[in-house]
Amino acid sequence: MSSPFSFSALLLHWAFTDWAFSVGKNQRKGSMGMYEEKKETCGTICLKYLLFTFNFLFWLAGGVVMAVGVWTLVEKSDYISLLSSKTYAASAYILVLAGAIVMVTGVLGCCATFKEQRRLLRVYFVLLLCIFLLEILAGVLAYIYYQQLNAELKQNLRDTMIQKYQQKDHQHITRAVDKLQQEFKCCGSNSSSDWAESIWIRSSEANGRAVPDSCCKSPTEGCGHRDHPSNIYKVEGGCITKLENFILDHLKIIGAVGIGIACVQVIGMVFTCCLYRSLKAEPY
Repeated sequence: MSSPFSFSALLLHWAFTDWAFSVGKNQRKGSMGMYEEKKETCGTICLKYLLFTFNFLFWLAGGVVMAVGVWTLVEKSDYISLLSSKTYAASAYILVLAGAIVMVTGVLGCCATFKEQRRLLRVYFVLLLCIFLLEILAGVLAYIYYQQLNAELKQNLRDTMIQKYQQKDHQHITRAVDKLQQEFKCCGSNSSSDWAESIWIRSSEANGRAVPDSCCKSPTEGCGHRDHPSNIYKVEGGCITKLENFILDHLKIIGAVGIGIACVQVIGMVFTCCLYRSLKAEPY
């Protein structure tokens, strides 16, 4: 499947080829009849340049939106596995989809501007509207999840850690928990004492460990046997507070990017409507 970059390059090539052909055609027509040339007002020319500039910036913004979504899914995918709700991941997927459509739409807008076709401008406007709704949806989802995150973490994180850590078919949970405890320098959901109820800690596989080795300040094989504060991380609120603060900060980024780009698109839709009205209706 072609990427948004390759498809965008194809559209740009088509637009500029068609534009060059039109310029050559108009030059040949010039000798036959100067009065047959299309007369553009100063306002129409300004609108075209404004819309072209907007589309270039819009294309760059699409790359930023997609990058934020991809970063969320790739770099933070381990933490997503610790959440029971899929809202956080859904917000990121929506941003990736919206970013890809934005990049293609930005090039389509340039084509519509160069070709001065009302039909292309209509398609461009509809795509802008769809992207606008997608990004507003991502922002709303991020805000809703922002409100319910604390309750979800309190309800599910502790159970996930004590029931699925080091269990067969849940290795992704084990990796996520180890990464969480090392990155955020914490131990246990609410405190290190949570691990006393862990299925793994109670089994012979733990070899008498009090906590996982990832709780240790200097992780080594078997360091989890000793749960003294000098050896393991003991922070107020445990990992649940650290993870909550991290996700809340990231949700703010997702929401701000989605709603910010959506607001900018309103300007593009206004420019498109103005240019659409300034162009004569196409003959059918």
